[in-house]
Amino acid sequence: MNSQPSQSLLEADEPAPVRIINPGGRASFLLIGDHAGNLVPRALEPFGVARADLERHIGWDIGIAALGEMLAGMLDATFIAQCYSRLVIDCNRSPEAFDAMPEASDGTPIPANAATLDAAARAARVAAIHAPYQAAIAAELARRDAAGEDTVLVALHSFTPVMRGFARPWQIGILHGGGNEAYARSVLAALEARGDLVVGDNEPYAMDTIDFTIPNHAFAKARRYVETEIRQDLLASEDQIRGWAEVLMQVL
Repeated sequence: MNSQPSQSLLEADEPAPVRIINPGGRASFLLIGDHAGNLVPRALEPFGVARADLERHIGWDIGIAALGEMLAGMLDATFIAQCYSRLVIDCNRSPEAFDAMPEASDGTPIPANAATLDAAARAARVAAIHAPYQAAIAAELARRDAAGEDTVLVALHSFTPVMRGFARPWQIGILHGGGNEAYARSVLAALEARGDLVVGDNEPYAMDTIDFTIPNHAFAKARRYVETEIRQDLLASEDQIRGWAEVLMQVL
């Protein structure tokens, strides 16, 4: 299921900014993928970033689109996935954040996001991509709340094995920090109890004031949540993705 694309930036024949998989899912889990896609709107071309770079970790969270779809099927859960590159606009950032439309990412310049990007151009990206994605999450949560259904918000992310020359040893990380952290901490404990994984507690990232989606939708209502980060070299094949989907199905 696709939401309707914004007409201000995306043309009618372009993919919608949000993809909703298994919208009738009966599980209490609502899976979200802030960086599940790496598309660039036609109106922004030439974007100045090679396709090979868009396929790298700077362009999206590698493996998350497939993982989310597979996990949605296993759990009978709904998966809300954002389809455009985080370099166009990072949907896990406030639209006003300095890195919501970064001028460079991991040393790669993003010409279309240079200092000449004006307020109107920024607003167009927010309206076309960021706002519809966040609205889709809010609408599904509001529907469930009105029906008296309990919801656990599960954010799916992946991370590059090496960043700025530092090898990251963690295979999976659990992020938490604010709001009702109890569920995230219980998932962390369940992963650690397995004994076969290198698990990061707020590693390789910590949930802090930079994150937007989980704090925006979970904190005020003390909604249960967990944010996961899986190392991208462990999401390189369908078998690996299936393995992680099975791990998450068990611990969630």
